[in-house]
Amino acid sequence: MSAPLSAAERLARLRLARSDTVGPVTFRDLLQHFPNAVEALDALPSLAARGGRKTALRIPSRAEAEREIAATEKLGARLIVFGEPDFPRRLAAVDPAPPVISVLGSLHLAERPAIALVGSRNASAAGAKLAATIAHDLGQRGYTTVSGLARGIDAAAHKASLSTGTIGVVAGGLDVVYPEENRALQLEIAECGALVSEMPPGTRPQARHFPRRNRLISGLSLGVVVVEAAMRSGSLITARFALEQGRDVFAVPGSPLDPRARGSNSLIKDGAALVESADDIVAALAQAPMLPFSEPDSSRYGAASGPTPEPDGATRKLVLSALGPTPVPVDEILRQTGASLPVIRMILLELDLAGRLHRDPGDRVSFLPEDGF
Repeated sequence: MSAPLSAAERLARLRLARSDTVGPVTFRDLLQHFPNAVEALDALPSLAARGGRKTALRIPSRAEAEREIAATEKLGARLIVFGEPDFPRRLAAVDPAPPVISVLGSLHLAERPAIALVGSRNASAAGAKLAATIAHDLGQRGYTTVSGLARGIDAAAHKASLSTGTIGVVAGGLDVVYPEENRALQLEIAECGALVSEMPPGTRPQARHFPRRNRLISGLSLGVVVVEAAMRSGSLITARFALEQGRDVFAVPGSPLDPRARGSNSLIKDGAALVESADDIVAALAQAPMLPFSEPDSSRYGAASGPTPEPDGATRKLVLSALGPTPVPVDEILRQTGASLPVIRMILLELDLAGRLHRDPGDRVSFLPEDGF
């Protein structure tokens, strides 16, 4: 088990995670380049300026971070930053890991084998019944059910696994109910299961929060089961995250005449395991090697071997010339420029903090114009 973080480091990591333009990738890269979050936090303004930012970077004050911790504890929840001993191991193994989560309820459920069940909000009666049956049967076999507390398939899976262990991952703050029709269910999960969020208390869910919620759903799980999903749905985003994280993806087949089944059927065509019951899922997991959720590699976070050399002007121009509005893999930038990966990462980090870099799946990046910064 990793050693507890100092109070100063814990607070600095929270402030870092809540700073403008700092997402999971930026958080990871900062703690690769600096020995601790305290030094990374101090360096933020200068890094953003080097990336071309024209306005001040908003960094939460120490008092603001302390108020968030107090508000979380007032809910009866726990705020856990990456690197603390009780940070869930499966989430810690995700690269990049979420910088901070809040948990209300039974944290130990995150350490049990877990399966995510996701699907259509506008679920068919048959789909909801099957999701409930699978969740119940997995619970009887010792699995925690993870889902997103949406109406439809999510709600059916949660309700069926209340007695065996369920985790609801929410897009807003732990104290915000969405959708309102699931208020009673969310309260029940808080009492006998666990609620997990990346957002501070009081945060109303917005469209941009849901992909981060979906990434947590897959990250907490050994595999993701899609019961019903349209071709453009959050469930398919969750499945994509699962693949990126090395999780298994399962899909329940549906009628080709039902739009709610087209996404799940498409997953099967693309190689997802076809399942019809909990037995199919358990059998498939038994054939696959268990993911090694040991302590995360400390070299990724807060254990930099030495300072990264500051990029020179020529290297900056090379990297900038390799960037454009079309996403390009970081490996391709490495190949085109011949610069070292740490130096490239530092330049991208500066651009990210300046708000001039867009990160896409698959470690791809694109360049944004300077207007507005």
